[in-house]
Amino acid sequence: MARVDVIMPQMGESIAEGTVSRWLKKVGDDVKRDEPILEISTDKVDAEIPAPAAGVLAEIKVEEGKTVDVQTVVAVIETEKGAAGTAAAGAAGAAGEKEAAAKKEAAAQEEPAQRPAAQQQPAAPAASAAPAAGGGGGDGRAVDETAEERLRRRSTPLVRKIAAEHQVDISQIPGSGYAGRVTKKDILSFIETGAPQAPAAAPSGPAPAPAAAPAGGGVQHPTVEPWPGDRVEPMSRIRKLTADHMVLSRRIAAHVTSYYEVDYTTIAGLRRAKKREYEERGAKLTFMAFITKVIADQLRRHPIVNASVSGDTVIYRAPINIGIAVALDWGLIVPVIKRVDELSLLGISKKMADLAERARSKRLSPDEVQQGTFTITNPGVFGSYIGAPIINQPQVAILGVGSIEKRPKVLTLDDGQDVIAIRTMGMLSLSYDHRVVDGADADRFMSDVKRELETFAEGAV
Repeated sequence: MARVDVIMPQMGESIAEGTVSRWLKKVGDDVKRDEPILEISTDKVDAEIPAPAAGVLAEIKVEEGKTVDVQTVVAVIETEKGAAGTAAAGAAGAAGEKEAAAKKEAAAQEEPAQRPAAQQQPAAPAASAAPAAGGGGGDGRAVDETAEERLRRRSTPLVRKIAAEHQVDISQIPGSGYAGRVTKKDILSFIETGAPQAPAAAPSGPAPAPAAAPAGGGVQHPTVEPWPGDRVEPMSRIRKLTADHMVLSRRIAAHVTSYYEVDYTTIAGLRRAKKREYEERGAKLTFMAFITKVIADQLRRHPIVNASVSGDTVIYRAPINIGIAVALDWGLIVPVIKRVDELSLLGISKKMADLAERARSKRLSPDEVQQGTFTITNPGVFGSYIGAPIINQPQVAILGVGSIEKRPKVLTLDDGQDVIAIRTMGMLSLSYDHRVVDGADADRFMSDVKRELETFAEGAV
């Protein structure tokens, strides 16, 4: 028998850790190669992880709900020697990583007393400690490394991205990770409070009053006492991340919301006329496809709505990447359609259906939930008249789509007479960041969106 390690994969360059959400197999179960054996959650996406080899699940090393670094061994599969051949290289690599990790841990234990000194000189412990992940032992390179190299060694791409967005100097943050490494929790805590993450060691003396615990980052959420008969459940990882993201967005952006009523009668007629044709071509022609197409066209004409704020500068995004919020049983996720303005209505329809289906089956890749420049959320699918959505940082605007239904509408005929007619109507809302998007900018954008939706050209279908 041979043993093959199952590791926590790195689901994208900026992903440094993952949470085991659910084991799909239990110890002793037979597994086939590429058969999903567990579900994981990361900062960006939920995904199913396949078995690297066929055999028997011999050991589960990481329990459900636990968060570990990428490349951590989470399980072991016992396999026949012949079947293990294709996975031998992966197992050998994992063994090498474990050996390197053991060396790093031993090196870190040599100077624990120096860690508090990081409060004054955060870069010094990192330079004298063991090398970055993947190194085997000290080679003296920290002495000659540049400031940029030191920052790359002391933080992940995700941390550096957050630092750039909030104009934070990472070198001023004492890291709580290995060898002074600045973690995501460290930088979020610094952004929220202006101070580093509090030490994890328990304080001496009487216990303080209950305080809000950070949920997935540095955001402090108030706590309340449960009453008799209440059911208390921990938040899922995706729920924690959503909670933190929404609170941070409300604190960062100056939210303003504008509301517009849209007459979809012309589009409703086009849908009826083209519905069967689209189905024959493997697509479902929805109101959301029309809305997404129009938004993409107008974002090109109104670049401030497709921007991001970076300190005291504005970044006007070149691509039009629209995120479409998808409600799942376990939370909310926002798959991103890249370069939407280059797609036809048929292409958008197919892409939307594909991303939504794979989001519900946890088969999205990290790249498919990143780099959005604008977001659309559709509470109207549940019957909501309209809502005021929270901006998806670091974007500056988000569109809310209300329910679309037949309603009475006053129309003025060519002879000036007013009549009441039955029209297909719906509401749109635009929440925007008033730091950079003025009311006039938002209203011009929405007026153009409304006009294009109400006069959508048949030739564009």
